[in-house]
Amino acid sequence: MKTKRLVLVLEITMLLVTSTKIRLAAQENSERIGDDRQHVRYRLVDLGTFGGPNSSDVASPIMNNQGAITGGADTADSDPNAPNCYAPDCFVMHAYVWRQGVFTDLGGLPGGFGSEGNWINDYNQIAGQSLNGLIDPRLGTPAAVAVLWKSNGQIVDLGTLGGNQSLAATINNRKQVVGAAANAIPDVFSMFGWGTQTRAFLWEKGVMRDLGDLGGPDAFAISVNERSQVAGVSYTSSIPSPVATQWCGQDIPPQNPFLWEKGKMINLGTLGGICGFPAAISGLNNQGQVVGQSDLAGDFTAHPFLWDSKRHPHLRDLGTLGGTFGSALGLNDAGEVVGFATTPDDVATHAFFWSNGVMKDLGTVKGDGCSVAYHINAGGQVVGTSGDGCDEVHAFFWQRGGPMMDLNDLVPSGPGLVLTAGEFINDRGEIGASGVLPNGDHHAILLIPCDDEQGNIEGWVDAMQDAKGTPSEPESVAAASITHPKISPSETMAKIRARLARRYHIASAGAPRNSKR
Repeated sequence: MKTKRLVLVLEITMLLVTSTKIRLAAQENSERIGDDRQHVRYRLVDLGTFGGPNSSDVASPIMNNQGAITGGADTADSDPNAPNCYAPDCFVMHAYVWRQGVFTDLGGLPGGFGSEGNWINDYNQIAGQSLNGLIDPRLGTPAAVAVLWKSNGQIVDLGTLGGNQSLAATINNRKQVVGAAANAIPDVFSMFGWGTQTRAFLWEKGVMRDLGDLGGPDAFAISVNERSQVAGVSYTSSIPSPVATQWCGQDIPPQNPFLWEKGKMINLGTLGGICGFPAAISGLNNQGQVVGQSDLAGDFTAHPFLWDSKRHPHLRDLGTLGGTFGSALGLNDAGEVVGFATTPDDVATHAFFWSNGVMKDLGTVKGDGCSVAYHINAGGQVVGTSGDGCDEVHAFFWQRGGPMMDLNDLVPSGPGLVLTAGEFINDRGEIGASGVLPNGDHHAILLIPCDDEQGNIEGWVDAMQDAKGTPSEPESVAAASITHPKISPSETMAKIRARLARRYHIASAGAPRNSKR
């Protein structure tokens, strides 16, 4: 009797365990599928312009976690300061904010013919730059200064450090703004071509503070996190480098990345070379980790790095995909890193995802020869661009367990608009992208994940099958039968530098956005 009872208990126990495992597996599978589904179909919002041809030409779209987005868009007015135009197409460009379906022209400072938004925090406060209607007497060109747009749209002139120019790069949720500002000291190495020293600043409660430097005349504060830590780059001396490094340009002093905290600027060092810098958009997370690019000894090549004060050594070489070159462009709070690196023999440049010591090749889309990952969100979702010669041709989306997908396959077909780059993805999975119209104009695009009410399972399954039918090929040999134009690592870096130059109006590093445009 006891034996039968024991057997019955064991059978019931096994049945419960089995049913629990089945239920948990089904739940896990449902959650996984549901997570996939919400990112397979998107509602596309073309933000358009204020009457001119372009938006996202200079200031690519940046989003907060509430779905608001900022950047710069052309008006219908020609720039009266031509040929010294604020935007490369010589239309007057204004900062914008798109919020809850409303596209708002933020204007600029009185008399200024040009402005742009560079960052937006979760309270819809925007850091950027505006012309102020004055002419820089040293340069003879229009002066631009750092500004803050409050959540109600009111603009605040943040000033300079005694010079004629400044710009705001980032703002955190504490309303602390960082960027670069000119002082009045002449400087032949001026980092932004302003003719005087470029100084890293932190602005808070109406006061602009010079954060110092690493021994050289110039510094630039690029990012600020919610712990008030600041990441940037600084010259380390006033003596031009004897080495002609192709990554940081020639005839300038050596430069290193820094982390500033509580009044102290920490030199993060390099991987052996004389040139290093942090990522421009999301190179600092809330853990105080910093990613970027650094020359190796000899300065003939460069690798992506991760700096972490909790690890020893603090500075870590993340390596490449088998080639000689790479760069980190984005970082989330989990310490996951994205960027681009070359494959064996530098045959191609591919986007990568790095986590816990392992670098994954994300490949390309539709047989392209090159890809670059620009941004990663808290969930490890990645966006970027794919094309030939690292020209921006196909915007892509990637998440764990799936292939790199062309975002053009995941949106409703439109009137000829092509998504060329995924620029930013927030923690809700909303994407700020760039798109090109048939006439060559390019617009800022917002992609909003569809929910169950906006899409349908049949459409989602078809889209998934289509996407998986043309997956990326992470192995560099997989595309050996396809002929692609080979691009050198220095050419790839030149295009990334050109993006940075356009965004922050760095006169000494400007270049066309894309050779095909």
